[in-house]
Order: sequence, then C-alpha cells, then structure tokens
Amino acid sequence: MICTTIQHHNLEEILGILENGLPAIGMAEIRLDRCPLDENEIETLFSASDTPLVATCRVAGDGSGTWEEAEVKLLAAIRAGASFADLEIEAPKETGKKIRRACSEYGTTMIRSCHFFEGVPSVEEMMTMVERCSRFGGEIVKIAAMAGNEEDVRRVMSLYDRCEKGHLVAFAMGEAGRESRIDCLAAGAPFTYAALSEEEAAAPGQWSCTKMHDRIFRDRKILSGENPVKINASKSFAQRAIIAASLASGQSRLGGYTPCGDNEAALEVARNLGAEVRVEGSDVLIEGIGRDGVPAYSEKNLFVGESGLLTRLMIPLVAAIGKGIVTIEGRGTLLNRPLKGASDIMSQFGTVLRPLGEDARAGVVKVPLSVQGPLLPGKVDISGKDGSQLISGLLMALPLLPVDSVIHVHDPKSIPYMFITLDVLRKFGIRIGSEMEGGEDFMETQDWALCTGITFKIKGGQKYSAASFDIEGDWSSAANFMVAGALFGKTVLSGMDTASLQADISIMDILMDAGASISQLEDEVADSCPEGGSECSGSEDVPGGQAPRGCQISHTGLITVQRAPLKAFDTDLNNCPDLFPIVALLAAWCTGTSTIAGFKRLSSKESDRGKAILEMLEKMGVRAGAEDDVMFVEGESLESRILGGRLLKGGEYTSSHDHRMAMALTVASLGADSPVIIDDRDCVAKSFPDFFEKWEQAND
Repeated sequence: MICTTIQHHNLEEILGILENGLPAIGMAEIRLDRCPLDENEIETLFSASDTPLVATCRVAGDGSGTWEEAEVKLLAAIRAGASFADLEIEAPKETGKKIRRACSEYGTTMIRSCHFFEGVPSVEEMMTMVERCSRFGGEIVKIAAMAGNEEDVRRVMSLYDRCEKGHLVAFAMGEAGRESRIDCLAAGAPFTYAALSEEEAAAPGQWSCTKMHDRIFRDRKILSGENPVKINASKSFAQRAIIAASLASGQSRLGGYTPCGDNEAALEVARNLGAEVRVEGSDVLIEGIGRDGVPAYSEKNLFVGESGLLTRLMIPLVAAIGKGIVTIEGRGTLLNRPLKGASDIMSQFGTVLRPLGEDARAGVVKVPLSVQGPLLPGKVDISGKDGSQLISGLLMALPLLPVDSVIHVHDPKSIPYMFITLDVLRKFGIRIGSEMEGGEDFMETQDWALCTGITFKIKGGQKYSAASFDIEGDWSSAANFMVAGALFGKTVLSGMDTASLQADISIMDILMDAGASISQLEDEVADSCPEGGSECSGSEDVPGGQAPRGCQISHTGLITVQRAPLKAFDTDLNNCPDLFPIVALLAAWCTGTSTIAGFKRLSSKESDRGKAILEMLEKMGVRAGAEDDVMFVEGESLESRILGGRLLKGGEYTSSHDHRMAMALTVASLGADSPVIIDDRDCVAKSFPDFFEKWEQAND
C-alpha cells in the first residue's frame, strides 16, 4: 500500500485531504511533530477518519520537540483509534513501554523505526537494528537509510532476504534510492511512503502519492465507496420467519423482505401448508394456519425448491403436523446433496425417512424422500456434527407437541444458526430454554467454537402467535462486498445489524484480524420490546440508557470497509461454512500463509465446495491445499502481485452452480490479469438475485 506522509497542515486541511484522497491515498502517516495539532485535534482526527492512519512524532533524526511531547501526542492518537503508531528505536525505554502497552490495549499496530541519515551501514548493523526493533515491540519494523549509489540500495533491499514478509518496511532514501520505495512492495513490504506532492516530500527521493499510484496501478479499478450498497435480507432469518408465521394464529408482517430462490420456495411452502400469503412491496403478510389450535397439514406432497435449510426445517414439522406419509420434493443441486445424519436423528423421535427413486436402492437419504410420522416427544441425545438445520427444524416442531422434550446436542456445529432459530421463535411467542457447556476456556470466553454441547429444554403445548418485525440484512452476502473493499479500495454498506446472531457476522472479526480498516456510523434501534416498544424508539428514551429486560437492540448504520496492509490470519469457519469461498479468496491477498478450519463441512453444500475452492485457487495461480479439516492459502499483497506479475489468472471458470462460488469469482475478477468468465452466473438467484446489479453499483 501507499502510505502518504502529511505534514505542515492543520486539522481542517488534513480532514479534507483524507476525504478526497482516494485512490492515491490508501493510508496516511500524520507527522504529529510537524502538524499544528493539539491533543483535542489529534483525538478528532484519529477518531473521525476511515482511512488507516499512522501516528508518527519524530524526535531523533529529522524530528523536533521532546520525547515527553512525542509520548503525549502518540498516546492521544492511539486512544483515539490510530491504526499504527510509529516510535523511533532511540526513544527512552519508559516511553517505549507506555506506547507498547497502549498499542496492545487499543488494538494499534506498533511500528519501531530506525533511520540512517548519514549513509547505509553494513547489512549486519541493519539486521541488528531490525532484531532490536522487533524485540522492543515492533510488529512492523521500518528501516530507512540514505543511499549514495546502487550498492547502498542493494544492501538495504537485501534485508528482505533475511526477514519474514509483511513485517519489514525497508527502503533507501535519496535519489539513488527512489526506485527502492516501489521495489520494497514487490519484496514483501506491507506499505511504502509517498508525499502529498513533490514539494512536500518528507525525505529526499520520495515520490508524490499520485505519481506512485499511477506507476503501480496504472488503470486498474479501485473501488471508491461513493455509492452505499443495501444488502438483501437474510434468507436464514427470512425462511425461518416465513415458516413460523405460517404456523401462527393471526396475520404476521415481515418487513424488509427481498425475493430470492430460497425465500420464494419458503413462501410456496407456506401457501402449501394452507397459509394466506401476500407480498406488498418489501412487506410479506402471512395469515397463519394456527387459528384453530395446533396447525395441521393434510397434503401428501411438499415442494421445497433447492433449499437445504427448508428441507431440514420441514422434515420434523410435517412429521408433527402432517397426516400419514408426506413426500418432500425438490430440484437442482438439492437432489445431489445427502441429508447426513437425518435418518438417525429422526428415528429417535419415532419418525421414519425413506429415500425414493434411485436413492432408495442406494440407501442414501436425499430429496425426494418420504417422511412418516408421528414426531414423538422425549429426552434425546443427538450429534450436531452434520450441522444445525435439522436441529432447528426440531426446535420449531417440538413445542407443538402436548408433552415436554429435552434435546442434548453433542459436538455442535453452526451453533449461531440454532440461536437464530430461538430468536425467531421468541418473536412468535415460543419459548425454549438453552444451556451451553464446555471446558474452562469456554466458561471464560463464551466462544462458540469451544462449546462441546447444548441442552434445549422445550415445553410442549405452545402456540405460535402472529408477529411483526423487519428481517435483517444478510451477512453472508455482505461478506463479498466487504472483502472487495478490503482488497481493492473501499465499500460502504447500509442496513447491516452489528448485533446480529448470524454466524457470518464473523467476517467482521476475520477482516480485522487480517488488518482491514472497518468503521461504522451506528444507528441504534430497539426491536421486539416486551413492554410495547414505545420507550425504545431511541436509546436516549430508555430509562438509565438500557432497554427493558428481554428487548433486543439492533445496531444498524453505514459500515465502511477500506484497504489497509493485510496480513495472514487463522480462523475457524465450522460455525459459518458459507464464508469459506470469499474468505479463501481474501487469504490469497494477505501476506503470509493463512489457515482456515472447517474444510470438512464443505462437501455437501450446493457443490463439493471445498474441492471447487481449491480448483479455483489453483487455476488462478494461488498456492493452497487442505489437510484434514484445515485449508491453507499462501497470499501476497495486491501491490506485490502487480509488481511481480502475479495477478490472479483470468479466463473461464465454473461456479459449480454454487451461488457462493459465483459471488467469490466476481470479487476475484478485480484482481485478475484478464476477465474472469463465469459459466453460470444465474445461480446467484438462490440467495441474491440482484447481486450483479448491486456489484455494478459498488463499482461505479
């Protein structure tokens, strides 16, 4: 990335420069020793900007002032949200300790820097400084030395042969070292330094940011973020809510609805159950079938489209409310996806699943299949290793039975989706108790990845009541736009709830772990208030600043994701496997080797998604592989790929008729050396029919 040094400007001028600086200013170094900013202005600057900022206050070398002044200014910037803080290695030890502690507390990356203004020393002397800077807190080490000739430059650049990529910024100052300020990016530096203009160069040989940007990127597309994108409704929430509304007594309103293949299939299922469904703009109005007590289903067939979730929700439900044997039918990729573990789980509730057609002879349970009830209540221990969807169906069906039930789930996967189900059920008046269990680490962190079991206590004889609420935006879809912004410029999304239970909100943590810049202009709105909601119209009206007990608060607003130096990351997607394609692509642009757990869960998605991802990356020229449950991806920065001629390979690619793969391939096209041609783009209709329209909007 290009880090533009800003000096000799006041607060208003700096904010204007940052607001209008894209694409040339990807990140900026604020020379606090040269900008006339007091502590309050420093706080305003570093808290107001979406651009990743480096706080620098030099004392040694070309700096001015005292270490005491530098310490005060750097701490103010760190507390306000500086992405990086640069402290010279000459700083007193106590100052270094204070800055290091503050960086750790506030999540700021610490840079330790060493400048050789009198000339280029020996490689051994420079390596000693690299090691010293690392030892005293430098997550990134900066080495700059004044070069007089090409041999001086070669000595500086040789440091990259001895250091891990992504952790060293080394270049030569002076006219002789001018090219090294670009060459360092190809060698693995996370960023390099440029000036606002040649007249404002902070050191000899520094490029202007505009000239450097043009030299590196030429005519490559950089996302500006000028057009905020509103993401489609979450189909995880929508499908659950549609089915719950169809079981309820009275008319429910589901706002914010956006059509897609799976959601439309859920509406057809609702109609097939006997519910009256009307779509008015973005509102869905559903008159449920629960008006006469326990809902009943008398048909012999149920069509679920191509939705695996809908299939698994309806298996327990038709066993509970159906009359006799019900055949579940579908289409497309669903017909090739085994329902792993479904037969064993349902048999414990007295329900028999039988595959039909050719699958009957093979003994593999797939759609089409017959469901023979009844669904019996009881106390059952089941495995969650094959996912959460069938368990969600049981959570929706068992409250309708006259007797209480208890489900203990061991080895749970996709845990957040079970709690999405509980959240939707709560809105429709269904109450289910839950207790999570795990070891000491889980008890301390409450990290879902460390949960070893969940017990659900389900009271029988409950009834669904009509509800009215808006469906939140879909984090699975948003992830594609967020990664695009993190890789290729800037994107802005609207309407996403950062308090969501959706598992794919994990993309926020993954991007932050990778080093991307994320900010939110938040709008807090109360939802589902048990006391009527009037006191929740705004957070200021809530007594004591808190919502009433049981009231959920939605956190929505504009989310901005912007490029920053990206580094390798480690993540576990067992609870959010739908993120795998776009997270694997993200890893291809993060310097180093990233690891992504949850690979085994991908074989029975719309495609053999794990195989499809590896084939995509291999064809694009990215080194990747999988061992047991973990995929590894070797990545490098966008600038390194451009300068080294290692952009992703364009050409003809298959989506494997998988909507997630089609969206990830579209994002990849921005970093390819030629157009990426996708054989089946229409498959995005399963979850996001207007994806390409929104994509063009984000690219304008």
